[in-house]
Amino acid sequence: MSLLSDEAIMRVAFDEALKGRSIGEVPVGAVLVDRNGEVVSTAHNLCETLRDPTAHAEMIVIREAAEKLINIRIEGCALFVTLEPCSMCIGAMVLARINRLVFGTRDPKSGAVFSKYNIGVDKKLNHTLEVEEGILKEDCSYILSEFFKELRA
Repeated sequence: MSLLSDEAIMRVAFDEALKGRSIGEVPVGAVLVDRNGEVVSTAHNLCETLRDPTAHAEMIVIREAAEKLINIRIEGCALFVTLEPCSMCIGAMVLARINRLVFGTRDPKSGAVFSKYNIGVDKKLNHTLEVEEGILKEDCSYILSEFFKELRA
């Protein structure tokens, strides 16, 4: 069994965000861990690199995890991501039956867990996730702010 804390796992996601930033991607990183806290997959955004609007870090870790676990239902897993997921990503988490979502900072423009919508926590859906936010919030927010500030300059 892994002894990694939520903060330690989020640091892995943050390192993935830094990797994405280093290649010109929006700096978002994600980590998916199994029920024992063991890392199953890690990723950063690759939308620009792959010219694929669905290549968000969350989508990549879900695809990789489903392949490794040989199942489209990845129940018992937790997804850690530096930014509140968009509607596409949280929708994929619901479909995959991920049990827990931990994210660093809210996305006021397109966050679909709390900021704009309540996907993943709305009891009208056939599956909901346990959600925790704010782990490494300042770091996760800062890297995004700096990236967009540099992009505009």
